[in-house]
Amino acid sequence: MPGDKYEKYGRPIPPADPNQEYMTVQETAHVLSVSVSWLRRFLRDHPKMHSRLGRRIVTDRADRAAIYGAKRLGGTAHRGSKRRPVHRSAASVRTTPLKSAA
Repeated sequence: MPGDKYEKYGRPIPPADPNQEYMTVQETAHVLSVSVSWLRRFLRDHPKMHSRLGRRIVTDRADRAAIYGAKRLGGTAHRGSKRRPVHRSAASVRTTPLKSAA
């Protein structure tokens, strides 16, 4: 069961006006259709794409447009972005030498 802090800060919330100049992380996540945790990781990796108002992280229109563009290109803070090595099974390894064309 989620705690009180998750209920308050971990869920996207719809903004009062979707066209407002500044939005919180929760409002930005709702507008961009991403999770709050993804957006926080993305903003941690890209500190120039947001500003701080005290302890609150806010984004403006230009920041949201840049985040949206990076998201469309496959942002770096996505779970599936890490490349993993391909492990081949023993059956896929060739056991017989190739026939020579002589």
